[in-house]
Parts: sequence; C-alpha cells; structure tokens
Amino acid sequence: MTATHVPVLAGELIEALDPRPGETTIDCTVGGAGHARLLAERIGSGGTLIGIDRDPVAAEHFERLAAEVAATTRFERTSFAEGLEHLVDEGVRADLVVLDLGMSSLQVDTHDRGFSYVYDAPLDMRMDPDQDLTAADVVNTWDERRLARLLREYGEERYAGPIARAIVRRRDETELQTTQELVDVIKAAVPAPARFAGGHPAKRSFQALRIAVNDELEQLDRALPLAWAALREGGRIGAISFHSLEDRRVKRFLADRARGCICPPDLPICVCGREPEAELLTRRAVMPTPGEIADNPRSKSARLRVARRIGDPA
Repeated sequence: MTATHVPVLAGELIEALDPRPGETTIDCTVGGAGHARLLAERIGSGGTLIGIDRDPVAAEHFERLAAEVAATTRFERTSFAEGLEHLVDEGVRADLVVLDLGMSSLQVDTHDRGFSYVYDAPLDMRMDPDQDLTAADVVNTWDERRLARLLREYGEERYAGPIARAIVRRRDETELQTTQELVDVIKAAVPAPARFAGGHPAKRSFQALRIAVNDELEQLDRALPLAWAALREGGRIGAISFHSLEDRRVKRFLADRARGCICPPDLPICVCGREPEAELLTRRAVMPTPGEIADNPRSKSARLRVARRIGDPA
C-alpha cells in the first residue's frame, strides 16, 4: 500500500458531497490523489473515477491509486478546463465534480520546480513541465507596467509598482534565474516595516507569477461552466480555493446558478421565467478547523463551497 496524501478539508468535502456507491466522479485536480482516494473508496466497484491533471507527477499518483481501488478509473493528463471540455464533448455525465485549486503540496515540496520562496531553485513554476512559459520568462521579458499589473491583480500586492521597477532594474544588469534572486529583489523593494508584517514579503508576488505562468484564473473561468455542464440532475460540485481571487469566482458562479427570478423588484409578477439551477449545500464557505490548521498550516486559507444541480442539463 502506498503512503497516502492527506488532503485539505477532506472530511468536510466528503460530508457535503455525499459520494455513493456506483456514482461517476470527476476529480479535476488530482495532485497527490488524496481526495481521489477518498472518493474512490466510497463509489466502490460499481463507480467510475475520472482524474484530470496536467502534472506528470499527479499521473503517477493516480496510476498507483488505480491499482489499489475497486472503482473503474481513467486519467486525462491535461489542464482541468481542457479535460472537462473533452468529457463534455464525449457526453460524460457525472454525479460528482471536485476542484482542489491552486498548487499541490507535491509541487511545493519538489524544490527544484521553483514554486516556493523558501528554497532556492530555478525560476520555473510550471505545473505542466512540457509548456514553454516559465516564471523566468515573465520576470525577464514582461515590461514594467505589465509586471506591476500582474502583481497587483493576481497577487493583490500593495507594493506592485516598486517591486516591478526593482525587477526591471535588476534584470537590466543580469537576468533573474533563481527564486532566491527574485526574493532578494522583492525584499529590497518592500519598505522595511512591511517586510515583517503579513507573512513573507515575496508570498503575493510568487502567487501572482504562478497564476500567470499556469493561466490559472482563465482556466477556472472556463472550467466552472464546463463542470456544471458535466453534472447530471442531482449531481454535486465541490470547489476548494486558497485565495480570494479563486473563491470569488466560485462563489459568484454558484450563487448565479442558485438564483431564480431576475425581474425588477417593482414588477408585480415574474416575467423572466428564470428558475434556480442549483441548491447551495454550503451557504457560507467552509473553512478548516483549528486542529487541521495546526496539523497542516498550508490549509489555513482553504475555502470549500458545494452545490447540487437541481435542473436537468440540456
């Protein structure tokens, strides 16, 4: 038996989704296969588990899982938006769809992939090592205005302008090639009092770069309607996000599906005919318990939202 990855909000996800024997499940972000294993155990030999991930290491985890569980399994090595699009085109209809967003622990803990600001490594950050764009490409070729906008919009970085200027000044002397070189530039650009407040000073910049390199928010915007299209009536979708940019998108998408009449409030009767498509199974985002955070500090920012499809898909 292989060692299992302990996934974030595992109990809460399983309780809200309520996977049942014989169901078809799509895990859009396999990662270390922790959620996939729990789902496979509950859908059993009559169920089907479809995994999607662009990371070849995730493919290895899924292959080991497939050899150990009774459920029928299938893996798509691609981004979750492309994978969902393929499945919808095939006519696959699922009872459960799960998205565990952001980078996985296995990616962070593989130091030479450059996801972490804690270890010195090449500036890479690619979830799919076969793609061309790397973090080094971004910091060494994007102009100052574009870099500042990236850090501001994707990292919600207060000092986006000064950091972008510092990056451009540094690369004019010599290209940035490692995570430590970038961390040093960021630290020097951030005012001294801010370096010791709100976590590591490079945290938001690294988040922004990772999102840009992997096209994460655009992927999510494409994937949510595709995931919804893949659900049969009564199917459930669960999404775990790790920062506000992801969570806002998931929240808005599910709230919009749960909304009924959109007529102006002064109309005496509904003329739009709009009916809710979703029932929100989590009225508010579910967050990790203090115990989980103590055991796994990386879970601290996790937010889970779950909904059920109540309309019959076309």
